[in-house]
Amino acid sequence: MTAGKKELPHVTIERPILGSGPALPALDRRSREVFRQIVETYLATGEPAGSRNLSRMLPMTLSPASVRNVMSDLEVAGLIYAPHTSAGRLPTETGLRFFVDAMLEIGDINQDDRRSIEAQVRGAPGTRSMEQVLTEASTMLSGLSRGAGVVVTSKQDQRVKHIEFVPLEPTRALVVLVGEDGSVENRVLAVPSGLPPSALVEASNFLNARMRGHTLAETRAELERAHTSAQAELDALTAKVVEAGLAIWSNGDDDRRQLIVRGQANLLEDLKALEDLERVRLLLEDLEGKKDVIDLLGRAESADGVRIFIGSENKLFSLSGSSMIAAPFHDSEQKIVGVLGVIGPTRLNYARIVPMVDYTARLVGRLLGQG
Repeated sequence: MTAGKKELPHVTIERPILGSGPALPALDRRSREVFRQIVETYLATGEPAGSRNLSRMLPMTLSPASVRNVMSDLEVAGLIYAPHTSAGRLPTETGLRFFVDAMLEIGDINQDDRRSIEAQVRGAPGTRSMEQVLTEASTMLSGLSRGAGVVVTSKQDQRVKHIEFVPLEPTRALVVLVGEDGSVENRVLAVPSGLPPSALVEASNFLNARMRGHTLAETRAELERAHTSAQAELDALTAKVVEAGLAIWSNGDDDRRQLIVRGQANLLEDLKALEDLERVRLLLEDLEGKKDVIDLLGRAESADGVRIFIGSENKLFSLSGSSMIAAPFHDSEQKIVGVLGVIGPTRLNYARIVPMVDYTARLVGRLLGQG
């Protein structure tokens, strides 16, 4: 499907355009109003809407019998369904997608949410690492949305303070990387058999002289440009250690993608039935699968604004029937460095959470740019 964008005064939403199938946007006025009330009742309460209540809520005069006729047509179109024989109607995932794409009205973020986001995410200027800022952002989003706040970002852009190679065994060494933000990472590195300890010291000194204050990617690119002079300065074994030491952090594999999830306990609130508990159990299992969550969030990196994923239209939520609202954030050079968002049930308050996620992504980008 091609991507479509809906632009509001302060928010850009990038979303798929509905493909072939029923002519959904061609619903007449009364069908749209009945459908809108069914969806809004579901988003507010999680409960089905019946024809008698709907007839009282509609902005036009329509008898319960007429409402039932409209509901029957909406059901045939695949937009709503009856959870029980005599119950009211709930929106299907297709119906939710149609509502979000064609009917959702989103304004600017309200002042209370704006103040909460700025107070929690900004914090004391200049005193927190990037990881601390992102952790605060995910915690704040989970609190305001009552869903799970999620952030994924690349760790390879951190600036290095110190690197050291420590011998472990004849063919293994420990590589300790200390970032300027105070973070410390350890990796085990395979080294050539018979490598003298002096080679590890030389490799540490060589890299520390060149990478302090720089990112791993910058250091690797610089060494590739100066390959000949580096080879002349180091012996063959030490050069291999230097190359391998950089490779384990800057090769772009999944370990370089950092996932932060906060507020999973929020998903256990307001459960109304055993099927709700099972849905949440499946969602929590989904959140444990780091790679799948990172892959899904990665799909939002290509967006110009907010992306909305609903239920089984993505593999990750095919069982739990959940939704995610996500937006990328940028560094000072407008390069996308991560994605943040909210994951929760499909009855998320989209109108409130979409501008909240958008504003948080913009704010985080400004803070990272100031760093």
